[in-house]
This record gives sequence, structure tokens and C-alpha cells, in this order.
Amino acid sequence: MCGRFALNARTDELIREFVAEGGDFKEWTPRYSIAPTQTVPIVRERADPATGAFRRQVEAAVWNFHPSFMKDSKRPNFNTRIETVATNGLWKGAFASSRALFPMRGYFEWTGTAGNKQPHFLHSKDGGLLAAAGIYTARKIEDDWEVSASIITRPARDASGEIHDRMPVFLEADVWDEYLSPDKLDEVGKQDMVQLLTVESDRVAGMITSYDVDRKVNNTRTADPTDPTLIEPV
Repeated sequence: MCGRFALNARTDELIREFVAEGGDFKEWTPRYSIAPTQTVPIVRERADPATGAFRRQVEAAVWNFHPSFMKDSKRPNFNTRIETVATNGLWKGAFASSRALFPMRGYFEWTGTAGNKQPHFLHSKDGGLLAAAGIYTARKIEDDWEVSASIITRPARDASGEIHDRMPVFLEADVWDEYLSPDKLDEVGKQDMVQLLTVESDRVAGMITSYDVDRKVNNTRTADPTDPTLIEPV
């Protein structure tokens, strides 16, 4: 599962890291506690209508996958299981041709009992940015288009598995081109992509480590998302 994450990079760093254009996105400022339904940067590729060439951009998306055919729901769809992303009717269309990356510095998980939860921050051992595989969709709300997205999760391994039974599907840069390509996948292609995600995220799982952080991050209503101490070890 991934229900909260941190991204303390700025837009220019994201553009450099993901070799992307700026896209139509306001200046992103560091956030150390990002929750579902909030607006986040995603990296995606689309064909330029004029030239047909693919353009990779950093763009804004709501972290709550909401296709136009789905009625409003009180429960946000912010995670998508790798086991069903290629077959479930809610996800499979986007997985075929609308794949994205979620940049993050790390994510939070909790252990313990209700009222006594200990937060943990999971991150790359080298401190670098992580790229979580995701899918996105778009719907028109009045006169504007809203892009919304979800993070793909998988069974946790290594250090992540010691904290929680699920983790994001993380990918390294050598497979970003293949994953982000907007060319539509057929049924065989979707299954091949699931296999790629499984194998590649197995590699990254061994690079994840964790430490305990202050419990002030537990409450999204009181925690200041711009407070860098939210991800400092205690």
C-alpha cells in the first residue's frame, strides 16, 4: 500500500531527473506529506498533435484515479494492484496506453495498534528520487480537463516487507522509456508489461530501507506538509 508519500524536489529538478519538458504545471514546491486526493506531479508521455513525436512532460494530476465513466465515490482510488491492473475494467484501459511515473523521495507506512501507530519512512538507500509506476486518466469537469492518477502496488519485499505487505512498483531509469510509451498495448503486451514491472521492481525493492519518524506525521489535519522534519529520523 502507499497512502502517503513525500516529494521534496522542485519542478526543475524533476525535469532534469526525468529528462522531461516543463509541461503545463504550476511551480511545484517541496511537500513532505502528500495524501490521496491532493494534486501531485506525474511524468507522462503523449504524442504531439502537430508532429506525432512523443513528448515527455511533468504535469499535475489528482492522486485519485477517476475516469469519466465512474460515478463519484467517497472512497478514493489512489492505489492499483499489479495483480489486476491489466484485467480489471477500471484500470486496464489506462494501463494499455496511459502510463505514468510518480516521482517521490519516499513513502510512509505504519506499524502498531490504533491510537499507538508508529510511522516509518521508506526510501532509497542512496537518498535519490524514486519513480513509482502509475496509470492516469482524464475527465472534463465543466470547461476544464482534470487528470487523475493511481500508483501501482505489489507484494512487498526486503525492508519494505518488514513494515507492510504492499509497496509501490518502483522502476529504474533504464525502463522508463518502455513504460511511458503511449503506444497502446494489446492483451499480450499488457501481460508482458506486468512481467516487466514485476522483474524490475524486484530489483529496486532491495534498494529500499526505512527508519522511524516523528508521530506528528500521523495526523494529516495538523501536520504541516512543508515541514522537512516530517521525514527526519527519530
